[in-house]
Amino acid sequence: MSVKQISVFLENRPGCLCEMTKALADGGVDLRGLSLAETSDFGIVRLIVNDVLNTATVLKSAGFVSSLTDVLAVAVSDTPGGLHRVLELLSEADINVEYMYAILSGKNSEIAYMIFRVNDNAKAESILKSHGIKLVEQAELSAI
Repeated sequence: MSVKQISVFLENRPGCLCEMTKALADGGVDLRGLSLAETSDFGIVRLIVNDVLNTATVLKSAGFVSSLTDVLAVAVSDTPGGLHRVLELLSEADINVEYMYAILSGKNSEIAYMIFRVNDNAKAESILKSHGIKLVEQAELSAI
């Protein structure tokens, strides 16, 4: 039940991120989630979008290098300790979280969507589901 994340590799220079977002806007891409990590030479923009295929096509046409990654989208209780519960389950199962970021839902203030890149998606899915944690499908994120 993984979700497709698009990672875009950007030169670390003024205006490059703006060029990418213009291409996405012109291509009708609606962002659902975004994370930016950088080094001195380049940045990686991680995107959750309304339409993965269209976004990949838009980025390629605009000359951006991108790749698809399977990530887990988890509905986390938006209460104190909600995220800790998920992380505790993953930790106890010896699953490493490589990175994560949040997506605002806007529609349901009782949950937060978290995107997780882990070292073992199948094991993480099994552990979380067995403890009643809701994993979110691509279509649900696209509809936010």
